[in-house]
Amino acid sequence: MDGVIIPRWEWRTFAENLEVEGARVLSHGEARLKESKEVYVLSRRSNENTKIRDGLMDIKSLQAVNDDGLEQWRPIMKEQFPLNVESLMRLFGILQVAAPHDIKQSCTYDEFIDDIVKPHPDLVAVDVSKRRYGLTINGCTVEFATTEFNSIPLQTMCVEHADPALVMETVRQLGLGSFANINYIAAMKRVVGMD
Repeated sequence: MDGVIIPRWEWRTFAENLEVEGARVLSHGEARLKESKEVYVLSRRSNENTKIRDGLMDIKSLQAVNDDGLEQWRPIMKEQFPLNVESLMRLFGILQVAAPHDIKQSCTYDEFIDDIVKPHPDLVAVDVSKRRYGLTINGCTVEFATTEFNSIPLQTMCVEHADPALVMETVRQLGLGSFANINYIAAMKRVVGMD
């Protein structure tokens, strides 16, 4: 990770249908479309944001929650598969689960999912697809997205910026203030019955 990482404050919500709110957001300008497929690794013992995208183990850690319920997330790990044993041990610490007794010196993506995550009683792999429409409003990154968690559809809205006051001002301006703030991990755990 190059350069200085400035943790951002995030407001996010999920619902079955956010089309009206999404159209309101998208009326503010030309949105950038990004599509991705990812695998999130959920742990019964941890709420860290652990995902695999483009062959990278990509982890964000919750740093703080402010009085408005905004969450500040910071990237703490970006490692290419295969993962070496040191990275695996760090990962088990983040997920707050014990390492397998027969851990290898390195682990490919398939070995990690098939030999470690799937048999583990406290871990669940979730296939996630995202179709994200992003734009900038008030200097904030704002996103409307359609997602699927293990083929179960949900829509999400997000506002993020390094300044939490600006995030809340933008959330209210967009008419989103009545929605609960729900992060990806909380939404996913609810969908797969892990909450």
